[in-house]
Amino acid sequence: MKIKTPHIRFLELKWPFIAVSVLLIAMTGYLYFTKGLNYGIDFKGGLTMLFQFSNQESVTERKIDEVLRKAGKTNIVVQRFGKSEENTFVLRTEVENIDSNKLVEEVQNAFKQDLTLGTPTLLKNDFVGPKAGKELKRKGQFAMLIAWVVILLYIGFRFDFYFAPGAIVALIHDVLITVGVFAITGREVNLTVVSALLTIIGYSINDTIVIYDRIRENIAKHKTMTLEKVIDLSLNETLSRTLVTALTVFFVVLVLFLRADGDIQDFALAMVVGTIVGSYSSLFIAAPIYLWCKKVFKKKAA
Repeated sequence: MKIKTPHIRFLELKWPFIAVSVLLIAMTGYLYFTKGLNYGIDFKGGLTMLFQFSNQESVTERKIDEVLRKAGKTNIVVQRFGKSEENTFVLRTEVENIDSNKLVEEVQNAFKQDLTLGTPTLLKNDFVGPKAGKELKRKGQFAMLIAWVVILLYIGFRFDFYFAPGAIVALIHDVLITVGVFAITGREVNLTVVSALLTIIGYSINDTIVIYDRIRENIAKHKTMTLEKVIDLSLNETLSRTLVTALTVFFVVLVLFLRADGDIQDFALAMVVGTIVGSYSSLFIAAPIYLWCKKVFKKKAA
């Protein structure tokens, strides 16, 4: 079924949407410098253990915490993992310079001595040293910076450099607002979330490129039309494609967010937010900035 092309004047609506974006980014900056992000053990260093217990009726987070405190382990955070019937718990500690093997053994012994927990099974344990954590954090930030620079160069040579600033601003906008959601909710920022942010960059730029390509085609096709009308026409012509693609991705990652646990749920949350702001920025951020660059820099060049 062919969807009729709408006639929405996107450029007339740009200022309210830009104001909303500026407000959201300002809130992200405020939360980042006041509250900070809840970095995971991937970046801070520490030990993660995943335990499953055979006695399902009496095992709760509080009960495990009590057992650990009796054993003198007061700096371990306990969190249920997965469905309640699976009776699986993740334990995290951020203590630096620990003997991870010794700590795992001590925790196992503490669980074995408490008969109410049943038989504990260590499913996995991961240790990241503090130096390795800082290095991973630096590499994650560097990966995003490299992605932005490569995209800037690609758009510059593939189209022209008037298009590039809008695409980069839109990508930075998408990443910052997604990070802002993690700052507000206090959810953990780990390597899985960084991989989601890089995925958002790839998804968002693909959407922006489709719109830019249509703008370029319409500039050549409608030479007597003003640039504002060409941009509005292009956004309307690609709107159905943008919405269908975004909704398809959105529903998939939404189901993943509602059904998954742990790191996968964090990944899905970042993708849910990234899908919404990525489509939004392609329509209301990237195109208006292209128009602004075209007017300002072309005028100076003349």
